[in-house]
Amino acid sequence: MPQLQTKWPSVALLAICEVFALALWFSATALIPALRAEFALGDLQASLFSSAVAVGFVTGTLISAVLGLSDRVDPRRLFMIAAFVAAASNALVLAFPPGSVGVIGMRFVTGICMAGLYPVGMKIAATWAKGDTGLLVGLLVGALTLGSAAPHLFNAAGGIDWRFTLIVASVFAAGSGVLITFVGLGPNVSKAPPFNPRAMLQAWTNKPLRLANLGYFGHMWELYAMWAWIGVFFHASFRLAIEDAARAALMANFATFAVVSAGAIGSLGAGVLADRMGRTTITMAAMAISGTCAAGIGLLFGGPPWALAGLAIVWGIAIVADSAQFSASVIELSEPKWVGTMLTVQTSVGFLITLVTIHLIPVFVDALTWRWAFAPLAIGPALGILAMARLRAHPEAHRLAGGNR
Repeated sequence: MPQLQTKWPSVALLAICEVFALALWFSATALIPALRAEFALGDLQASLFSSAVAVGFVTGTLISAVLGLSDRVDPRRLFMIAAFVAAASNALVLAFPPGSVGVIGMRFVTGICMAGLYPVGMKIAATWAKGDTGLLVGLLVGALTLGSAAPHLFNAAGGIDWRFTLIVASVFAAGSGVLITFVGLGPNVSKAPPFNPRAMLQAWTNKPLRLANLGYFGHMWELYAMWAWIGVFFHASFRLAIEDAARAALMANFATFAVVSAGAIGSLGAGVLADRMGRTTITMAAMAISGTCAAGIGLLFGGPPWALAGLAIVWGIAIVADSAQFSASVIELSEPKWVGTMLTVQTSVGFLITLVTIHLIPVFVDALTWRWAFAPLAIGPALGILAMARLRAHPEAHRLAGGNR
């Protein structure tokens, strides 16, 4: 199969493959309201439809990290197989009654396959890096952010049958499995290392890597909980400020799309700046802004929609701006032969943390009301800033962004 031999065409096609494949995950958010309306799914069934993918992803990344798959197998082949299996398992959801164990099982398998798509895509991008690691990974994360925002636009548009969405997502994922074979690998490809299940422990035993990962974990404490609940927050707030319920709901859906998609701007902008100004500088600044937004956004609950949406968009930009830079830091601090495994470990633990905070928000709403429910999310950025400040002071930090700490 002929492959692209130049950098930017390969990276651009890789970004397209990532969005096409990960649509399987992001589309779940768009399907839940329609499934609940048609089949009267309970809260547990509806939540499992989405969270089973996340649990599968954590399981898949752990398996991949132990076996070192992303470093010991051609990443394009691993991506292709994962995309095809994910597409098939997603389509097989139609073979089972909604809310059944079979559906949850297929969503779990889809999640496992995501371990061969997201971190592996970053590994491929890293092979092309030459003084622009932050930009390359930021480009991928920015593209994925736009993909994750799309379901909210679907909800605003309305009238889209959930079966059609499911089928289209599977077709796109299968297409990504074909397209990835045309993506070339850059000059930074390392020789496949021998099997070493203990290699994944470097993510914790290596102090610079540990600090970069702790920063990422603080970021993940905040990110997905915000993405998962900002739409519900908007609906509740806009309903208090706007008498027309239909108009309030429409504005809430568009506002949610704007907030999540704004993260693409933050991801790309931070990628450019971090390569020039330093990884720790940009990540600490982004977490300071996002943490402040988390602590204070509830003060605008029930207030003017334009003011609330404006602050939330700032939050949406800042909350994603640092994401790619933690991965870029791991790429630069890792042994080249274990880059894929280190990225896999990082995302595995990070997404495990999101499962906790996503389910904590309703608890915070009951205990603190929406005015303060997001405030505990600021704990993550605060601890993340501390970790990145310690990394900045570490001698190995000179390896970040060509010496730009």
